[in-house]
Amino acid sequence: MMHRFLAPVLAASMALPAGAMDLTELTDAQRAQFRAEVRSYLMDNPEVIMEAVELLQARDAETQAQADLSLVTDNAEEIFDDGYSWVGGNPDGDITLVEFLDYRCGYCKKAHGEVAKLLKSDGNIRLIVKELPILGDQSVLASRFAVATKQVAGDDNYKAMGDALMEYKGDVTLPALRRLATTFGLDADAIEAAMNNDSVTREIAATRALAEKLRVSGTPTFVMHDELLRGYLPYDQMKALVDEKRG
Repeated sequence: MMHRFLAPVLAASMALPAGAMDLTELTDAQRAQFRAEVRSYLMDNPEVIMEAVELLQARDAETQAQADLSLVTDNAEEIFDDGYSWVGGNPDGDITLVEFLDYRCGYCKKAHGEVAKLLKSDGNIRLIVKELPILGDQSVLASRFAVATKQVAGDDNYKAMGDALMEYKGDVTLPALRRLATTFGLDADAIEAAMNNDSVTREIAATRALAEKLRVSGTPTFVMHDELLRGYLPYDQMKALVDEKRG
């Protein structure tokens, strides 16, 4: 990778007046001397390398942001109006926050409280939850049970189950999930029976397919308005982004 970082430096070093030196026709001795001069300059001015690195990183970030914007635009209907994902917060809010989550993900658990704080402090945010179980069989089991809860017992109970799963610290097993359902007064037998329904499978598969389109490889991942936000964000950063989106 270092040759990428040195490229801007070398280009600047070679920005000589027209006719001063034809770099394509250097002799071996001249080329060696030129390389020595460049090396000497970089050794005396190492900050130039860091400036080139920072410039390259900024350009890469801008390129990624533009690519993400196109991904969100091209897949907007599936992201914001898929017809099955749970919608909370203020359904008529002026800012929509979409979260791809996994109940076994430590950073999702950490983000859960931050998102709740954001919704509480700002009553004009629409939240959409996308089930993306990527951390093994226990993650899949938890998501299937949560989606089945939504389909059998409705959105309010799905929200309660999702909150409980985010707080849950033990191994995710069917007996443990049934106990959670009983705690909320739900019909654990009906939810378990629905876990492997085609409708549950289709919902999780559709979210996986969307994640692949968006090049989402980890959780949590957020979409806020028109921007993909990859990874955990604390409350202060989310609030600043909301304010920025509102302009």
